[in-house]
Amino acid sequence: MKSVALTAFPRTLVKRLKVKQLRAAGRIPAVIYGGQTPPQNLEIGDKDLDALIHHSASENILVDLQLDGDARPQRLVLVQEVQHHPLSGKVLHVDFHEVSATEKVTILVPVESTGEAVGVKTGGGVLEHVVFKLKVRALPKDLPEAIYVDVSSLEIGKSVHIGEIPAIPGVEILGDKNAPVLTVAAPITEAEEAAATEAAAGAAGEPEMIKEKKDEEGAAPAGKGDAKAGDKAAAGKADPKADAKAGDKKPDAKAEKKK
Repeated sequence: MKSVALTAFPRTLVKRLKVKQLRAAGRIPAVIYGGQTPPQNLEIGDKDLDALIHHSASENILVDLQLDGDARPQRLVLVQEVQHHPLSGKVLHVDFHEVSATEKVTILVPVESTGEAVGVKTGGGVLEHVVFKLKVRALPKDLPEAIYVDVSSLEIGKSVHIGEIPAIPGVEILGDKNAPVLTVAAPITEAEEAAATEAAAGAAGEPEMIKEKKDEEGAAPAGKGDAKAGDKAAAGKADPKADAKAGDKKPDAKAEKKK
């Protein structure tokens, strides 16, 4: 991995409000740790950091860090973590891990596929990433930004395992050699798709059936049914005022003639 030059400055603003002001001024807070010195707060120009990240294949970046005004102005560091804003994607904070050029380090490296699998091209299969990152160990200068795996010859039901990935000079790929990394799965048949749809529909309808059963068993809140019954009973009783008004009405003319 080729190192990239970057300039940083010691940072004294650490409280939340001050850090917000720092970002508003076009500076990104950072921290460096590891090596022989305690963790140190830094700040970096946001444009410099954006250029560093956007021109790299991954966020595994080896940096020749120039610390302006520091007792140890030259540091070799790895970008350990980059925190992004969940909505805007802007960089909020960066962690640097100081390393030695003569000591091996272990990091996670992303896996990328190259080519089009024959099982996908001719058989309608689906290429699946079983593992997205692999752990590797190497000297900082030998660390890869990504591991590229050619899947052109991969047929349906076949996989590329960790032990089958071509060796990278100076790099040791860690993990179970028999563990699959990329595989081509068989296409889903119409019968399997219909069965999955029916199962999903049945699972979605089950809660409603249970609710109806509870309603039939009298799961309504206590008191509501009694109140309705009481209303009906009250409606059946005669209203004295209504009877009095009825008595005040004149007899029907037809009834008088019969008499």
